[in-house]
Amino acid sequence: MKEVIAVVKPFLAERVLEALRRAPLEACTVREVKGFGRQKSYLDQYGESEYSQAFLPKVEIQLWVDDARVAEVVERITAVARTGRMGDGKIFVLPTVADVPWPAAD
Repeated sequence: MKEVIAVVKPFLAERVLEALRRAPLEACTVREVKGFGRQKSYLDQYGESEYSQAFLPKVEIQLWVDDARVAEVVERITAVARTGRMGDGKIFVLPTVADVPWPAAD
């Protein structure tokens, strides 16, 4: 089991979730977040508005996926969320707690 965290532009979040609707997910959470990446203080246009990119609005989609299906889920997210412009977002794949061995008790 892996945890997949996708941070995407807000106007693409619904499309990403629709693409994942039939994906083999164990669980999913969605939350609104703010942050910035390499673009720092450049101006960009999101939808109809311009934002100062100090802290841009993003949507974080957190998924738990079976190991065998991680590549499929990442491909679906990438196909929908990639616009080719700076600030598209990030995808992180992490082991879940079940995959990490617990330290031995003394």
